[in-house]
Amino acid sequence: MAAPIGRRSSYASQVLRPRGSRIVVAIFFGILLGCILAALYPRGLFYSGSHFQSRRLSKSNLQIGSTSCESTEIVNILKLHIQDFSNTNEELKKQIKDLKEKLQAVEQTNSQAEQQVVGVGEPQKVGPFGTVKGIRTNPTIIPNESVNPRLAKILEKVTIKNELIVSLANSKVKPMLEVWVSSIKKLGIHNYLVVALDDGIVDFCKENRVQFYTRDPDEDIDSVGKTGGNHEVSGLKFIILKEFLQMGYSVLLSDVDIVYIQNPFEHIYRDSDVESMSDGHDSMTAYGYTDVFDDPAMGWARYVHTMRIWVYNSGFFYLRPTLAAIELLDRVADRLSHEPYAWDQAVFNEELFFPSYPGYIGLHVSKRTMDRYLFMNSKVLFKEVRKDDDLKKLKPVIVHVNYNPDKLLRMKAVVVFYINGKQDAFDLFPDGSD
Repeated sequence: MAAPIGRRSSYASQVLRPRGSRIVVAIFFGILLGCILAALYPRGLFYSGSHFQSRRLSKSNLQIGSTSCESTEIVNILKLHIQDFSNTNEELKKQIKDLKEKLQAVEQTNSQAEQQVVGVGEPQKVGPFGTVKGIRTNPTIIPNESVNPRLAKILEKVTIKNELIVSLANSKVKPMLEVWVSSIKKLGIHNYLVVALDDGIVDFCKENRVQFYTRDPDEDIDSVGKTGGNHEVSGLKFIILKEFLQMGYSVLLSDVDIVYIQNPFEHIYRDSDVESMSDGHDSMTAYGYTDVFDDPAMGWARYVHTMRIWVYNSGFFYLRPTLAAIELLDRVADRLSHEPYAWDQAVFNEELFFPSYPGYIGLHVSKRTMDRYLFMNSKVLFKEVRKDDDLKKLKPVIVHVNYNPDKLLRMKAVVVFYINGKQDAFDLFPDGSD
């Protein structure tokens, strides 16, 4: 019986497959056959045991002869590889350590940034007219004692309420340091520390039971510290003080040409990043005033009002451990390292007071000028105070002999006048220098 037309056409379509399909089937069967032969004859269809063994023995004999020649070279190559791996391992350890330190710094910065946002970023309701007060006190940083564990142990014993007086000294200023230390001890101040920059100061501190600290060796800083004059040594403080602030301590930086008459910590406000004594010689110059500049060529607009203030003294200032205070130290230290003829006090004030402008981001730091009669410079003392019977009765906190070159003699006169009570102690001195 003839098959139905539909079924035949279906069968024909299966039989008459494309040529490509037949090739695929042939390849499949070829691979299958190869696998079967490989399983039955793992050493090949034409394997000859004796022939293969003889070839292997002859090859081994050749290798034995060459092995002794090549072994030393191979060992040397392996040693080189091992050394390379060792060096790479040390380099990786250093990189891991650096990454950990950077990660720690980033984490700390993030935490500090969060604190700053909490402190100054929260929306505030505005009170009635005349009652609105902005935020003046920046939050302190998270202390990090790992920056200098040795110094951290010293500060734990020395500081009171996490603050202290710090002074830098080398043997060139030893006579003034003696007066400085004596005045501090007479007041019963215990939270002070001398950063000894050479062996002579170390010996002096040991002999006189003065609390001191020596930094780890640093070629650049050591050379300046041991042989530098007042200005050179003064510039080091911006590098050294950073570690104190990083560990969460407030620092009252003091030059050694200062006599202490009262405990300064009883007269500090602690409401700003920086509190500093002024070089101003009266209330206007110390606290600021409006100065009018006259340019007649401008006619009607010839008068222009300007704001003036005498500089802060970089030899006596108080820093709270805030980001802004640390940034101030960073900026001044960086500029002094790149501007060889820069004066640290000028740079200190430029960073404090210059505003942001195109191409420059100013420092957002809060600052307070200390009372000019309590934290007195020697120009105020010799030009004004000693000549006024009422002002002579005032008792300053400190006197800084910064305007006069005969520093040691005037420091001793300050002691005689304010501590020993001799009213004629200043009579022999001119206002300024001869």
